[in-house]
Amino acid sequence: MFELNEEQRELVEAVREFAAEKIAPHALEWDEKQHFPVDVLAEAGELGMGGIYVSEAYGGSGLSRSDAVLIFEELSKACPTIAAYISIHNMVVWMIDSFGTEAQRAHWLPGMVAMQDLGSYCLTEPGTGSDAAALTTSAVRDGDEYVLNGVKQFISGAGSSALYLVMARTADTGGRGISAFLLPADAPGLSFGAKEKKMGWNAQPTRQVIMQDVRIPVENLLGAEGDGFTIAMRGLNGGRLNIGACSIGGGQLALEKSVAYLKEREAFGGPLTRQEALVFKLADMDMELEAARTLLRRAAAALDAQTSDALRLCAMAKKVATDAGFNAANAAIQLHGGYGYLSEYGLEKIVRDLRVHQILEGTNEIMQLIVGRGLVDS
Repeated sequence: MFELNEEQRELVEAVREFAAEKIAPHALEWDEKQHFPVDVLAEAGELGMGGIYVSEAYGGSGLSRSDAVLIFEELSKACPTIAAYISIHNMVVWMIDSFGTEAQRAHWLPGMVAMQDLGSYCLTEPGTGSDAAALTTSAVRDGDEYVLNGVKQFISGAGSSALYLVMARTADTGGRGISAFLLPADAPGLSFGAKEKKMGWNAQPTRQVIMQDVRIPVENLLGAEGDGFTIAMRGLNGGRLNIGACSIGGGQLALEKSVAYLKEREAFGGPLTRQEALVFKLADMDMELEAARTLLRRAAAALDAQTSDALRLCAMAKKVATDAGFNAANAAIQLHGGYGYLSEYGLEKIVRDLRVHQILEGTNEIMQLIVGRGLVDS
């Protein structure tokens, strides 16, 4: 059912070559030095990775969600941090392409698709995470402008992006009172918090986005007033698939490292592959990753077809894939013993990077809530 066609095989090979040459050799150094490689992102943009499922009218690749999960798995084998940022950027670009006016698309998409201009997604706030509909950042209409005030938390790319897609409250009516705005980086009154010190994802900056009486023209409203929450949630469906694919990619790399290590490491008179308990662990890792990959592709196909169960399947796939990827990486450290704990082997970085995937794009507990409510409310 999920056998790749010739075009997809060529796509995977092209992404694999790029990731192996441009990302993988530098991943540990970028992590250690907290370096955000905007030059490499621009090279990814040249290959079409800045607008994967964006229409071709403004330079997008026009690919499917099913293609996208293949891309993000390969990118993440090189570095989950960089793969995850490219996913976030793509979510912003897709929202503009899907809900923007012709003027907005013409202005923003060419530079963003090329990844010359980077994008950040601004939903979470210091006091609102999973309860996103309770956000308090405000956007008040004042003539031909909106005035934005508020703080966004945990924003990837903040301080480096050219555009911030901000969800703000335009009416006190819960989720129906949230609107989406395109906020350029040079807007007066926009500032950023200090770079967060994080467990992982060190090769991309994470900061607060602070808006104090920021004025933007009414033309920067994305969609209509009150559409913001719907836009945000629709964007997250695809984001959940991408982050699941990033987890599988990281977990797959951990598995491959473990297989190679057990073949070459000798103990008790022979290679560790003679120890059935360890081989069983490899098998468990492989089975979990393959099951997650299959569900992820099922969910991607549903999102492409806009089926009625796409939301449910995306939630399922996000939880299953992010758990499977993290579990595989964590098991790989155990299989490597003390060497797995050393940074030079790269496994502890995978664990640090993948851990946040179980939290962002909707926590895995929220994914359970989506699936569970679907069962009891039907």
